[in-house]
Amino acid sequence: MVKLNLRLPDALHARLTARAAADRRSLNAEILHFIEVALNSRVLDAESPGGDSASPAPLRGKPDSSPA
Repeated sequence: MVKLNLRLPDALHARLTARAAADRRSLNAEILHFIEVALNSRVLDAESPGGDSASPAPLRGKPDSSPA
């Protein structure tokens, strides 16, 4: 198993912690769950008609986070 040091914005950490508590999971298990769900949905999207597994997913972040 790989250990990973991850920095999260405070607001995202709070949302993940609340969601983990609601789902009765540890924070680590909740993050793993979200990653697995996201990766599985990408596989399903690529297998659907017109799906393109070679095209990257759109970046999601703050609108001001793009380089200018």
